Amino acid sequence: MNRSRLHALVACGLLAGALTSIAAPSGSGSGSDAVVAGVLMPAWLERQGSRQELRAGIALQNRDRLLTGANARVEVRLRDGSVLRLAADTHCELNALGVREPEVFTAAIDVPQGAVRFTTGHLARSLQQRAVNLRVGTLTASVRGTDLWGTADGAGDRICLLEGRITLLQPDNEARQVSEEGSCYLAAKDGSPAVLQTVTAAQLAWSAAQTGMPPAAATASPAATASRPARTTRTARRGSWSVEVAAVDGEAEALAIHDRARAAGHGVRIRPLPAAGGGYRYALRLGPLSSEAEAAALAAEIGNALSPAPVSLVRN
Repeated sequence: MNRSRLHALVACGLLAGALTSIAAPSGSGSGSDAVVAGVLMPAWLERQGSRQELRAGIALQNRDRLLTGANARVEVRLRDGSVLRLAADTHCELNALGVREPEVFTAAIDVPQGAVRFTTGHLARSLQQRAVNLRVGTLTASVRGTDLWGTADGAGDRICLLEGRITLLQPDNEARQVSEEGSCYLAAKDGSPAVLQTVTAAQLAWSAAQTGMPPAAATASPAATASRPARTTRTARRGSWSVEVAAVDGEAEALAIHDRARAAGHGVRIRPLPAAGGGYRYALRLGPLSSEAEAAALAAEIGNALSPAPVSLVRN
């Protein structure tokens, strides 16, 4: 047992980890309908029956399929300025990708499995409007200008509106207009009627964080990087919330979890807590964070990386 190492980590308090991702060469994919802006491996591109490792900077084509593995992330920039983000264990197919007369950008994004976030951007100068549909499982959202998140898994299909307005479609049901932020449309796999639910900001942040790039992951586009909040300075902020990765009795277990968190790109601090029967337990925490929503987002991010670690939120 390396007790001196544990004591050094406790004294240090905040430890920075690092993740690597592949940055695209400058100018890659210029003029393309879709370009891979960032990748956290493992992820693959399937094109015309062949598969290759996905790399930042690759120009995507109509009918390309993107697949992500465990703990992976992918970020794609579309010609109209929109950003498509894929979570781990996600399948995505790009259809109807291109520009049609009169200057309309089109895309039909199909996600039969996994989680996705789609955020529209300002239309490119060469375009006047967009016609984009996002299908998640059995649900389809007609997108004009908005920010939404969706997931398709064994429990059901869900599309949540983070901002803007969408038209939701489901087979055998009438189209539904959704404009209230925090609205989630759920189609369960058990055949029960689809329902429209309202979730909290923290729940939305938790969900959307599944598609966010982890700390220190590079992207190919400065504009894409600017579109999401920086995550590398979270541990330096003052706030009333923290994320507790684990609380364990043994020093060896605390060090093992610390190393897993570091490998996933998260700097945690080890905090000794008095145990009821004497001695200490060791809590591993990230923070402080400025809000419950930010803590929930980070908890989702690190929970995916360290599963099945019992990640929880702690009020300081």
